[in-house]
Amino acid sequence: MNSSPFFESNEPNSLAQGNGWHAQTSADREYLDSKIAATEELFAVESVGAFEFTDAVRPGKQSSLSLQQGYRREMFRSKSRNMELPMILAAATKDVLFDLFLDLMVPLGKLVDCVLETSHSHGDGSHEDLYREKIDLPVLKSTLYDYESLILNDGCTGVAVVNTKKQLEVQLDEHKMLMIYAEDLKPFERILFSYDVWPMDNMRFITEEDHVHSSRSIYQKQFDQLSFRLGMDI
Repeated sequence: MNSSPFFESNEPNSLAQGNGWHAQTSADREYLDSKIAATEELFAVESVGAFEFTDAVRPGKQSSLSLQQGYRREMFRSKSRNMELPMILAAATKDVLFDLFLDLMVPLGKLVDCVLETSHSHGDGSHEDLYREKIDLPVLKSTLYDYESLILNDGCTGVAVVNTKKQLEVQLDEHKMLMIYAEDLKPFERILFSYDVWPMDNMRFITEEDHVHSSRSIYQKQFDQLSFRLGMDI
């Protein structure tokens, strides 16, 4: 069984706060202070129009992206897995994002696999996946509820819920983008519509331009707690 989500990211390196890097010289300290100040300035912006950010990620200084709530359809292709699968990329404002993520899990069925994605302590933009097979969906959703703040606001945490037999997956990644993979996307689209998330012409996402991630040391501790509660294979 494949132990990683379907989604394969080619994201370039991005800045993550709280990654354990420490300045060794005064020049290092000045560089770090300037980076922190620039990042704090970006994160002071809490919304763009009606679209409200979580604390996990922001468009970078060079970004011209105008974020909005909506989605677009694509076709996922993997040569290594010899597969093609329809998919949805979606963005939702902070107030509805977590509940929408949980509701999108319902079409997957009562027994699912879960993947936790982490880039904590990975300064090069890479990440690792922790896997748990066969967990009851109500138990999973209840556990994730207890870590809502981590899942929404940590730019180093992502969650994927998978039904491998049906080739279904719903993912809320580190950028707080929703990704849905299924042969039949209509049940998921109906749920998106109920949250006022509609297909948008020329829909673009934060990953497609310069952006900045944010994390805190407390989130790494909470991630470790969550992975322990879910009995993740490490």
